[in-house]
Amino acid sequence: MAPGSLAYDEFKMKELPTRMLLRQLFDAAVAAADPKLCVPEHLPEPPAGRTVVIGAGKASAAMARAFEDHWQGDLTGLVLTRYGHGVDCQRIEIIEASHPVPDAAGQAAAARIGEMVRGLSADDLVVCLISGGGSALLSAPAGGLTLEDKQIVNQQLLACGAPISEMNCVRKHLSSLKGGRLAAQAHPARVWSLIISDVPGDDASIVASGPTVPDPTTRQDALDIVRKYQLDVPKHVVDFLQTQDAETPKPGDPRFDDVTTRMIATPAQSLASAIAVVEAAGYAVVSLGDQIEGEAREVAAEHAELALAIANGTGPVEAPAAVLSGGETTVTLKGNGRGGRNAEYALGLAIALGGHSAISAIAGDTDGIDGSEDNAGALVLPDTLARARADGVDAAARLANNDAYGFFEAIDDLVVTGPTLTNVNDLRAIIIES
Repeated sequence: MAPGSLAYDEFKMKELPTRMLLRQLFDAAVAAADPKLCVPEHLPEPPAGRTVVIGAGKASAAMARAFEDHWQGDLTGLVLTRYGHGVDCQRIEIIEASHPVPDAAGQAAAARIGEMVRGLSADDLVVCLISGGGSALLSAPAGGLTLEDKQIVNQQLLACGAPISEMNCVRKHLSSLKGGRLAAQAHPARVWSLIISDVPGDDASIVASGPTVPDPTTRQDALDIVRKYQLDVPKHVVDFLQTQDAETPKPGDPRFDDVTTRMIATPAQSLASAIAVVEAAGYAVVSLGDQIEGEAREVAAEHAELALAIANGTGPVEAPAAVLSGGETTVTLKGNGRGGRNAEYALGLAIALGGHSAISAIAGDTDGIDGSEDNAGALVLPDTLARARADGVDAAARLANNDAYGFFEAIDDLVVTGPTLTNVNDLRAIIIES
């Protein structure tokens, strides 16, 4: 089926509605977690004293704007977000910093946030706006550690393929604010945390490394993770983890007695919104849930097997059907290419599907940024591999080099949304036509 032929043109016309549906369900997942919708219904009672708004994460600036727009009393505040994710506020200062590797701007803002919550009284209220990305942004090294130490640790964690729970366990024990330390410093003020979850299971102690909730993990857990992945971190970082100063506040600590935590948007809610779109379009749905983890290319191979079974009439439902999932896969870096976990999943899926004529897919991060690139993810279409071959792009070689971004850029199938100003993890959808 050569480009420019009548058969090819007819194929492309049939492909267009599927491409549009994939983008519609991704957009629905993002819209379900819009801070403008989910923040206002979770406002706290006004305090007798001051209201201080703080926060960190990719969605935190949009959360701050939504809070500010609906708060009737006085307030002051500072919220830290990723470069490009800022939103104009009138009373809450917005600072942008680096993610996923912290920088000096994030460290300086984190220090200011720590100062803002100290010395408050029981009459005061601290509103903490937390979303995914806050762990890297809220960089406040503990125990004489430096920003460079935190940068090295973050780079090592990002490259080793560890799940977010393990990454954030290590981060907590090297921080003066994460792992519940921020709420402990705010005591005896009332703390009201609004959280947009980007982690499997919606564990508040993992989202942004849980700055306002007690930490069930230990410094020994962090040491075990460093050793498990053979992380090449400075010796004094390991030495610090062996001291009591590295330990975080635990459940039962009375400093958390007046801390309220509200999970205001979750991956499950966004997955449900995407499912509603595809069901309304007449597709049977197989939902794999919102807690998918594992190596991106390996998860892709498993999902391809299921999609092919449905296409061949041996799956759990009949086509037309859709397979949807949320969660967060990982990538173990072995090459020097570009691309986040969603693009790598999409490339692995395309290879495993082998250009099946009835199967298309989308994989994207709901924050609009796949890892550190400028795309949310990528599309997989029946002719993905054929177009790549026509352009001299070797799919297997690109995957081996962790260059999924370069692969999809070459065939113009990156999904580019720009920052969405929310973050409820990834959405993957596979459409199987009848």
